[in-house]
Amino acid sequence: MLIIGIAGGTGSGKTTVVRKIIESLPPGQTAVIPQDSYYWDSSNVPVEERQNINFDEPAAIDFDLLVKHLKELKAGRPIEQPIYSFLTCTRSKETITVEPRDIVIVEGILILCNEELRNMMDMKVFVDADADDRLIRVIKRDIIERGRTVEMVIERYQRVLKPMHLQHIEPTKRYADIIIPQGGHNSVAIEIMTNFISHKLKG
Repeated sequence: MLIIGIAGGTGSGKTTVVRKIIESLPPGQTAVIPQDSYYWDSSNVPVEERQNINFDEPAAIDFDLLVKHLKELKAGRPIEQPIYSFLTCTRSKETITVEPRDIVIVEGILILCNEELRNMMDMKVFVDADADDRLIRVIKRDIIERGRTVEMVIERYQRVLKPMHLQHIEPTKRYADIIIPQGGHNSVAIEIMTNFISHKLKG
């Protein structure tokens, strides 16, 4: 089993990179484990306080469960991946069954912050993008998917996203084996990655 970590700032194009890698490989060969599924459940936090939760620091992630699940997959056992709602900031009672695959992609802004998780990865990737481009993508996503206004998104960007990116996410670039500028539009970098994956699987 190959474990590939794909990190990068919010709105950097990680999802596009993941999709293009999956499209370039045989169907059914890849499982994706999103970091976003492993945020701590906040059902014990009053509803009016949940909007103040900082999703952009390592303490927000249940890394122990994520590492445990990766170990289970590596041992050939299926896992029950949590389902997290950003609208309610809670984990659903339902889960998603993920079966072991030849390739497991772990994707998220903070996945290179955790040393134990990093050490499990066969390849570490950082998707880089201009800060303005990331902000535009975040505005579009948060309005559509998370019911926020433009003003709310910009305020949160200035108060949380930008300082957290500089403090926690940008420094993890040094752990990456490959840095992909221009996100999912960088076809050369994606081809290098898929060639690496194919070579490793044949070996």
